Amino acid sequence: MSFDRRLALIVLAPGALLGLWLLGGAGLLYAALGPADRAAVTDTLAPLIDSHGMLVVLWWFLAALGAGVVALRLHAIYGEAPARLADATRVLAGDAAAPPLPPQSGTGMRALGEAINALAGQRRALQDDMARLIAEASRDVALQRDQLAALMAELEQSVVVLNLEGRILLYNARARALFRTLSQAPGGVAGAELIGLGRSIHAVIDRALIDHAREGIARRIARGDARASARFVTTTPLGHLIQVSLAPVRAAADDKGDVTGFVLLLDDITDEYEARSRQDRRWLDLSEASRASFASMQAALDMLDYPDLEPADRERFQAVVRDEVGVMSQRLTTLAADASHDMKTRWPLQDMLGADLAAAAAQRITAETGQAVDTAGVDADLWLSVDSFALIQALAFLAARLSETLKAPNLALRLAPAGGRAHLDLAFQGAGAGLGPGLDLAGWQTRPMQTEDAPSPLTVRDVVERHGGELWLEHARDGSGALFRFLLPVAAGTVAPVPAPGDSRPAYYDFDLFAASAQSRESDDRPLGEIAYTVFDTETTGLDPAGGDEILQIGATRIVNGRLLASECFDQLVDPKRSIPEAGIAVHGIRPEMVRGKPTLPQVLPAFHAFAADTVLVGHNVAFDMRFLTLKENASGVRFDQPVLDTLLLAAIVHPGEDSHGLEAMAARLGIAVSGRHTALGDALATAEIFLKLLPLLRQRGIVTLGQARAAAQTSYYARLRY
Repeated sequence: MSFDRRLALIVLAPGALLGLWLLGGAGLLYAALGPADRAAVTDTLAPLIDSHGMLVVLWWFLAALGAGVVALRLHAIYGEAPARLADATRVLAGDAAAPPLPPQSGTGMRALGEAINALAGQRRALQDDMARLIAEASRDVALQRDQLAALMAELEQSVVVLNLEGRILLYNARARALFRTLSQAPGGVAGAELIGLGRSIHAVIDRALIDHAREGIARRIARGDARASARFVTTTPLGHLIQVSLAPVRAAADDKGDVTGFVLLLDDITDEYEARSRQDRRWLDLSEASRASFASMQAALDMLDYPDLEPADRERFQAVVRDEVGVMSQRLTTLAADASHDMKTRWPLQDMLGADLAAAAAQRITAETGQAVDTAGVDADLWLSVDSFALIQALAFLAARLSETLKAPNLALRLAPAGGRAHLDLAFQGAGAGLGPGLDLAGWQTRPMQTEDAPSPLTVRDVVERHGGELWLEHARDGSGALFRFLLPVAAGTVAPVPAPGDSRPAYYDFDLFAASAQSRESDDRPLGEIAYTVFDTETTGLDPAGGDEILQIGATRIVNGRLLASECFDQLVDPKRSIPEAGIAVHGIRPEMVRGKPTLPQVLPAFHAFAADTVLVGHNVAFDMRFLTLKENASGVRFDQPVLDTLLLAAIVHPGEDSHGLEAMAARLGIAVSGRHTALGDALATAEIFLKLLPLLRQRGIVTLGQARAAAQTSYYARLRY
C-alpha cells in the first residue's frame, strides 16, 4: 500500500495546532509577567514539571489523538465522500448507461446522491427520447447503408475503399478472405491479417504504385475524363500476383466534386498467370524441338531429290522423314491434351454454398426420378467452387441410371470437407446396391448425359475434369449400399472464421474515416477520438519477465474512430519452451498440452507487430506486458516503438478518490460486463470497453490529445512502478 501524505497530514495537523496553541498561550502569559512574578512562576512550576511533566504530555497526546481521529472522520465525511460522489457523478454525466450512485452515508450526502440519481434518470429518459427520434429520422440512411453492406458482401470481387491517406474505410468479406490468404504463409500465425478499418493498404500494395495510379487518374480528370480509372498488377511478399483496378470516389454524385477517396477491385491472378506461363513454355518447347525436326526433314528431303540415290539410302532418308513426322505428331498430341486439360481446369467456376447446391440437386433428382433425396448429411457452412448447372446435371444423370438399374433406391446427398477439398456423395441403397453387378460406372462416366429428352455433349467425366476433381464408386463393407463420391474444390476464400466474441455483425465499414486527419499532424497533437488503437493483454507463466517467465498467450482487438471492432481480433497461444507453474494454471487455465507445438514468441511477435502497425498500444498495467515485449526485441527482430497508453494510469487521473483501479473494479464502476476474465483476448476486450468509457471523462478534465493523455499519465503514482 502506498504512503498517503495527505492523510498523515490530516491526522497530525490537529495535534500540532493544539501544541502550538498551548505553547503560544504559555509564551504570552510568561511575557506579560514581571521579573518577580516570572521567578515565582518558574520556582512553582519547575518541581511540578519535574514530577508531573509526563502527565501533561500524555494529556496533550490524548487530546491530539482524539482531534486527529475526529479530523480523519470529518475528512472521510466531508472530503473523501464528496470526491467519490463527484467521480461517480462524472461517470453518470459522461455515460447515461452507467450504474446509479450507491447509497451514501450521512443524511445530507444521501439526499444529494438521491437527487443526482433522479437527475441522471431524467437525463437518461431524455437521451432515450432523443435516440428514438434520431433513429426514426435516420432509418432511411441506415437502410441504404445496410443495403450497401449487403451488396458489398454479395459481390464476387474483393472490394476495398480507401481515403486519401490510403487508410481502409470499407471492405467486403471476400476482400477479408483474400487478404487473409495474402498475409498467411503455410503454417503462419493465426490473426496476422493485413486488412482492417483504419489500416493502411500500403502493407500489401506498394505506395509508389498507388501514387503513380493516382497521378494518372488526376491527369485524366484534369483533361475532362470524369470516369478515369487505373489498372496495374503487383506482387505481394508471399509471391501472389494481384491485379488491381483503382477508381476515384467523388464528393458529388455528378462526378464533378473533389476526390475524397478511392475504390480498389482486387483479383488474385496467380493461378491464371501460372497456367498461361505453362502454356507459353509448352509452345516455346515445341518451337525449339520442331526446329531440329524441320532441319532433319529438310536435309532428308534434299537428299531424296538426287536421282542417283541408292535404294537403301533412299529408304533410310524416307524413314528419317517418317520418324520426325511421328515425333512432331506426338508432340502436338501431347500439347493438345495439356491445353485441353488447362481449358477444363480453367473453366470459370462460381462459389456456391454447399447446402444450396445439395437442395437444388435434390429437387432436380426428385423431379426426374420421383425418388425423395435425404440431405441431412450436408455440411451447412461449406462453400464450393463449382459449375452448379453441370454438376447438378451429372448428379441427376447418375440418379436416373440408379433408378433404372435398382428397384426404388434410397438416395441421399452428403457433403463434407476433405483436407483442402470437399467430398460430395450420392449415396444409395437398394437391391444389388451393395454388390453392384449391374452398375456400369465406366459406361456412365463416358456416356453423354441426357437433359430430359435432348442429348448433352458433356459426360460425367467431362464435368469431373472441369472441376479438376475425381469420381469413384465406394461400397459399404456390410453390403448395405454404396455411393458415388465427387472430389470437388472448395471456394478460394473458404477459411475457418476467426472466433469473435459477441453476437454483433463484423464491422466492415466506417464512412467517418473519409474525414481522417492529415498524416503530417504530429501524433501527440492528435485528438484521442481520431486515433486507431490496438488494445492488448498477455497471459504469462509468472510475474518476473527478467527472471525467465514467458508469454503464454497474446490477445488484442482494435478501436477505430471511437468504435470497438470486436471482429478484428488477434488471439494466439504461444509455446513458452518452459514449464508452466500450477499456481499460474489456476489463474489463466492454460495447460502445457494446450501450448505444446504452438508457435514460439519470436514467431508470434512479428505477426502481432503487423496487426498493431500504425496504431497506439493500450493496455491495463501495460508496463508489465511491454516489459515482456521489449525483452524479446532481439530474438523476434521487431520493436514496438509506437505510443502507449495505460488504462490503470488514466483511471487514477479521472478517479483519484477511488481505492482500487483493478480491471474488475473499474468495469463495475463504469457499468461494463466482463466475460472471459484471465484470458488474453477477454481481458483485452474488457480493457478496450473501459478505455472508451474513460475518453469522455478525460475530456471533462481538459485532456483531449494523445500528448496530454501521456503527460497526465506520467503524474500518476502507478507510473513509477518498474518491472
